[in-house]
Amino acid sequence: MNIIEQNGAVDGLGEIFYGPSLSTMFNPGGYPAFTGMKPVGDPRTPDIIVNPNVGVIYSGSSHKQAEHGGFNHDDTNVIMLLSNPSFQAARVNVPVETMQVAPTILYALGLDPNALDAVRKEGTDILPAVQF
Repeated sequence: MNIIEQNGAVDGLGEIFYGPSLSTMFNPGGYPAFTGMKPVGDPRTPDIIVNPNVGVIYSGSSHKQAEHGGFNHDDTNVIMLLSNPSFQAARVNVPVETMQVAPTILYALGLDPNALDAVRKEGTDILPAVQF
């Protein structure tokens, strides 16, 4: 880790996520084990993420090759607009995940979100502050 941090300015590195800083974005890493009925440890969780500074491109070409998003503010903060005649206008600024959209739609339609296997297995909540 020290070598990466020491060469960060030369290599155009922005933020480096590892250890506890990954816990806000990913499930706990490691081999899946079970505590009761809930799995603990996700082998898909990375050990380290190195986010380059905005505009840094790692390529031998002088032209941009492709972009697939990243961890910069504009890549991870996406607006979500919900509309319903019974809603009061409000701004809700809390972290949510795309996996909360499907259960929220089911709930809005009067269907049971727990009918989805993933909702039951992962304990996915509907979007916060949504009042139907």
